[in-house]
Amino acid sequence: MPAELQSTSQGQTLVLTLRNPERRNAIDPAMYAAGIEALSVAESSPDIRSVVITGADGMFCSGGNLQRLLANRQQPPAVQAQSIEGLHHWIEAIRTYPKPVIAAVEGAAAGAGFSLALACDFIVAARDAVFVMAYSNVALSPDGGASWSLSQALSRQVATEILMTGDRIGAERLHALGLVNRLADPGSALDAALSLAVQLNAKAPNTLASIKELLSEAPHATLTQQLGRERDHFVKNLHHANGGEGITAFLEKRAPRYE
Repeated sequence: MPAELQSTSQGQTLVLTLRNPERRNAIDPAMYAAGIEALSVAESSPDIRSVVITGADGMFCSGGNLQRLLANRQQPPAVQAQSIEGLHHWIEAIRTYPKPVIAAVEGAAAGAGFSLALACDFIVAARDAVFVMAYSNVALSPDGGASWSLSQALSRQVATEILMTGDRIGAERLHALGLVNRLADPGSALDAALSLAVQLNAKAPNTLASIKELLSEAPHATLTQQLGRERDHFVKNLHHANGGEGITAFLEKRAPRYE
């Protein structure tokens, strides 16, 4: 069975499933492109309000295909650079996507698979799932935004430990560190992620998009700049139809019906 990114929907949630059974769901340039295309299509669909990324057959993603990387050593460096650019375009698409993206992790998330999970807005992981930045184990340095994501979320010492040692880290430790949002029983990470998606799907889409944008901008902004951005988003959302519906529904003690 060839490697592929399967796209299905469950209610208002798009489910993207990494499937590469021969290589423990390793990802490749065709999958990067498919991920970008799927997000682009779903962004314009009012029927899709969230995305879940998971892996097939109880495994999230083993990262890059080492055989392909070894073959690329015989090619000009630009070949590998182009491949990494494809991955990075997908990572950027996830980070800037205006709807919530949730990683549902079973088994292992290794190398670029770990980077992919970190790019998502939420990580839901089985309690027995493991994460490993495997790059240093094969004399490579990280890609997929791993150094950025970890340095943003953790102390320098912990980020350095994860990237330099290449040790396997359990989901429970990452939950304690704040990188994993929710733990699930083994085999139920996808169900738990979909349950979280249902909760998010009930929120106003424009509000979630504002929150994601504000959080993305905050690390690079002064307090004064961020206060201005919060003001602008607040006013825009107040005057959006969903703002009126949300306030009215609260006052009338009923569930809101957002566009």
